[in-house]
Amino acid sequence: MDGPAPGGLSPDEWLEVRARFLAEAYELKVENCKNGLREQDAWLRRFSEHDETILWFEHDLFCQINLIYSLDWFSKHSMGKTRLSLICVGEFPGVEDFRGLGQLTGEQLTSLFDRRHEVTDAELSLAARTWAAYCSSDPQEISRLIDEDTSAMPFLGHALRLHLMRFPSVKNGLGRVENTALEIVSNEAIGFKSLFPRFGKAEPVYGMGDSQFWCALKRLGQAKDPLITISAPADDEPAFKSNWYHNASFELTETGRAVLAGERDFIATNRIDLWFGGVHLVDDAVWRWDEHSGRLTERRA
Repeated sequence: MDGPAPGGLSPDEWLEVRARFLAEAYELKVENCKNGLREQDAWLRRFSEHDETILWFEHDLFCQINLIYSLDWFSKHSMGKTRLSLICVGEFPGVEDFRGLGQLTGEQLTSLFDRRHEVTDAELSLAARTWAAYCSSDPQEISRLIDEDTSAMPFLGHALRLHLMRFPSVKNGLGRVENTALEIVSNEAIGFKSLFPRFGKAEPVYGMGDSQFWCALKRLGQAKDPLITISAPADDEPAFKSNWYHNASFELTETGRAVLAGERDFIATNRIDLWFGGVHLVDDAVWRWDEHSGRLTERRA
């Protein structure tokens, strides 16, 4: 869901690109990331050892992107005698504010088992086309796909629209995720342990984890002209380790307030070098989301 996912790469090139992004974004060792990706691929390739492979996914953007990747992968492999099934839900009876499968008990998860269905050719075809569009350097391919019939995967169209809303806004150069975070922080200095749940409640359909959200905040706080100040815990606190940001707090700067109000533009102030799937946003070629038209527009220097 995050970082570069350009199309046309060989398996080795894909491994290199993804591993380097993950290592840099999450402060990990490149080789460990490569090993993790290789292990993931190895598990996928073991599907033929089983009578049935069941994919469990949800409605949010994180799950939908990973689902189209998975279905595209399976569409390129002969299933042989293995049945490929799918469970994909956006709600559960009796669970208010459903966010995902992690909320459910073992008994509730078990009840979903009989709701699985064999993956159809329509699902495989749509997923393959969508994955190609996601990896394309032209985000208009996703816009065109949204305008088509995506009913074979009922949560996909909405998720893709949310993806496009992550692109910089014409208003201030920030996407929906960053603008929502700034809105929450604008009212008071706030700690991560409060900020992240409030963001999740405001934007549950992104399905972001805490480390993903932290990466978005880092970009705002480490910019040349920061939009937020990040107050970290003291070095001698136990929390000042891999997840030290759980104890960090945030407050808007004057620039942050101006950008949030649409009086300044984040990109004009801080430049941009950001990937969304196959789209590389750089200073002289930036696709922007127009809230009024509900469309992307391209701006070139």
